[in-house]
Amino acid sequence: MNAPLLSGTGNQQALRIPALSLVLLIGPSGSGKSTLAKRLFRPSEVLSSDRFRGMVRDDEGDMSATADAFAALHFILEKRLAAGLLTVIDATNVKDVDRASLLSLAQRYHVIPVAIVLDVSIDICLQHNAQRPDRQGSRSWVISQHGAMRRSLRGGVNALEREGFRYVYVLDSEARIQAAQLERTKVYSDAREERGPFDIIGDVHGCYDELCMLIERLGYVPDAEGVPRHKTRRMIFLGDLVDRGPRSLDSLLLAKRMVDAGAALMVPGNHEAKLERHLRGKNVKPTHGLARTIAELDALSPEEKKTMSAMLADFIYGLVSHLVLEGGKLVVAHAGMKRELQMRGSGAVREFALYGETTGEVDADGFPVRADWALDYSGDAEVVYGHTPVHEAVWVNRTICIDTGCVFGGLLTALRWPEHELVQVPAKEAYWEGRVRKEAHASAGLHDHRSILDLGDLSGKRTLTTKLMPSITIEGAQTAEAIELLSRFAVNPRWLIHLPPTMSPVETSKEASLLEHPAEAFAYFRKVLKAPIVVCEEKHMGSRAIVIVCRHPGVAEKRFGIAKEHAGHGLGIVYTRTGRRFLDDAKLEEGLLDAVRKSAEASGIFERFQTDWLCLDAELMPWSLKAQELISRQYARTVNASEGMLEVLTPLLEAAQLRGLRVGELKARTEQRVENTARFRKTMEGYIWPTPKLEDMRLAVFHLLAHEGHVRLEESHTLHLEVADALAAHDASGILIRTEREVVDLRIPEDVERATSWWLRMTEAGGEGMVVKPLEGIARGSKGPFQPALKVRGRDYLRLIYGIDYDLPGNLARLRQRSVTRKRSLAVRELALGHEALLRFVRRDALVRVHECVLGVLAMESEAVDPRL
Repeated sequence: MNAPLLSGTGNQQALRIPALSLVLLIGPSGSGKSTLAKRLFRPSEVLSSDRFRGMVRDDEGDMSATADAFAALHFILEKRLAAGLLTVIDATNVKDVDRASLLSLAQRYHVIPVAIVLDVSIDICLQHNAQRPDRQGSRSWVISQHGAMRRSLRGGVNALEREGFRYVYVLDSEARIQAAQLERTKVYSDAREERGPFDIIGDVHGCYDELCMLIERLGYVPDAEGVPRHKTRRMIFLGDLVDRGPRSLDSLLLAKRMVDAGAALMVPGNHEAKLERHLRGKNVKPTHGLARTIAELDALSPEEKKTMSAMLADFIYGLVSHLVLEGGKLVVAHAGMKRELQMRGSGAVREFALYGETTGEVDADGFPVRADWALDYSGDAEVVYGHTPVHEAVWVNRTICIDTGCVFGGLLTALRWPEHELVQVPAKEAYWEGRVRKEAHASAGLHDHRSILDLGDLSGKRTLTTKLMPSITIEGAQTAEAIELLSRFAVNPRWLIHLPPTMSPVETSKEASLLEHPAEAFAYFRKVLKAPIVVCEEKHMGSRAIVIVCRHPGVAEKRFGIAKEHAGHGLGIVYTRTGRRFLDDAKLEEGLLDAVRKSAEASGIFERFQTDWLCLDAELMPWSLKAQELISRQYARTVNASEGMLEVLTPLLEAAQLRGLRVGELKARTEQRVENTARFRKTMEGYIWPTPKLEDMRLAVFHLLAHEGHVRLEESHTLHLEVADALAAHDASGILIRTEREVVDLRIPEDVERATSWWLRMTEAGGEGMVVKPLEGIARGSKGPFQPALKVRGRDYLRLIYGIDYDLPGNLARLRQRSVTRKRSLAVRELALGHEALLRFVRRDALVRVHECVLGVLAMESEAVDPRL
């Protein structure tokens, strides 16, 4: 849509410019371009050729720098256009060849090209240049530029329109230049201020009776004028209301009445576009059902047909190719919309909205072969579309096709947004036969999770936005290390939907003989929680495990995209907190998962949460199951060496003492080391069981992380422990065990004393300790989440961490100087990333968007923290 040469009255010139456009100022040096740009646009929006010459050569008047200057300018321009930012080119732009390269970029990034021509006299240009010291001697090239501009306008405004400019403004006097005012207009598809809830209806194709049934089922009631309305909702039609079915005109007229009344929105389909061309008298072949719509029109009287044709043609012409709604969260288009095309304006965008993406090939029947753009979609917005009939409407990478082939005997489908509920009515009959009907009843495997991970999408320094934290930066070196680990050691990445955060210990205890004590955990949460109620959970003597369990083997393929030949037993996966497979023995893994699956079935958890899969956070025992090599090479050798040395030293000291030598102090320290070594062995052996059979393993679940449709990580630990208890109670194998816990109101001294005594009894008996968490789930303050959990470990367990003699006075003094600040920062950031990964998976984001969060957690594990932790 082109602007007139002049608008407004008198010297007023209203420059109506779309919010996403590339504006070229056209005029010779001295015509006033820079002054106009400075007055009307933000400094960041203006790319000046003079300024870029100054940046590359320190001299804005150095014409020999022009090539380098424009290379730099084009680089910045591309970055801005890719980001969807209005950009102004302040250069002469008087030659069509110079404009062509800029217009090419506008076309590539689907932004609207605008020309503002400053057509002032040559005398004014020369006068302005004479006032600038850096423009002395410029007369000849100013005259040349002025001539080139006039040649560009030789055909009037139409000449620039033919080059590709959508808006052209000519300011033909200094008065008009000075009076010009800028009016920024929205891109037509920008409907972000429109709020739901919405009911989005797929391709109707003349199935009027089914449309009326669906509208009624959705709760829309005719108003006084007979327009269907809902008290709180609006309808969105995805186009293709016409052709093939028996009542195309009625279907389109109903949609028009609802749109005109504000009860609905609509985007056009390719069949409306074809009908509009026919109604305008264009030569259109009446194929694919158009003949039926034409027959309906021909059945009207000549006067009715004329009126109807004009009204419908205008209505269709006024429809926008796609709409971006709900603050950018929702996009609707007939055939879909790629991320890079959303809220852009070009013929290519409209073509995509109407017809989708094709490979350029045709099949044996002469139909274009469609490329499934949704498989690689990675945008933030959810995209709802139709156009290609599918047997089942399923979410893929935050997109869903809801054309379920009503006209071919399938279903007419509405998606309720934001509830994500499908409401459907069956077709009364198959109104249209042929090849497309077969497509409508084809397998739902159209979307088969073929997304390919591109390391270019994951590598380098990245800044991620999450629900819990607005900005988390991952350094490039960390990312590279994480990619190396994942590519070499990780499980099939399609399983890898979450990595849990690290856990910080409490601050150093004020008890002189202890490094950790519950008092410090209680003090932290008493300070940060509005309702200071915590749950203290037993810390099991095992290893952290993420357990994904499927209700039946088909879920691995349908929901996680694991091909049958790679799914193994198909019951799920158990992996470590660094993404590695926990159990090398497939039979052990299968048995463990089957035990969890049967327990979830018996306890009704699958039914309760309406899901076919569960993602659980748990502790898997024994510790030696994962750490046998570490135990053998490090811990066992340490204790063996200590025992061997003390076995020799103890009798020597006793003999020396009998001889009257002063070895009392050394003998006392040695006796303490003997005791410490014995305690070390006893603690270590508590973590070592015989080489496990299935029945030797124990799994303690403590979090229901996610299931179909929901992430539960933010919910109260009451829910998590209830689920964990139900799994343990209904487990017939004896593998799943209950986690002991104490719920503590930190305002009640008796509660605090009870939990502290419990911790002392547990750790004195050789237990690892406990984990203290906010009962409410993820607790947040104004600056983000608080610690998700603090671990409080017992004295003897810490011997394994810090060494046999860690609690001797000198050693303990050094350890007490440790700082938990960085560890706590890591814990919070990893929590935010792990939570975000689950959110993205549950809402069916592209796999790469899930993995950038998972990769972020693993990358942060390489951050240096206080080694005393």
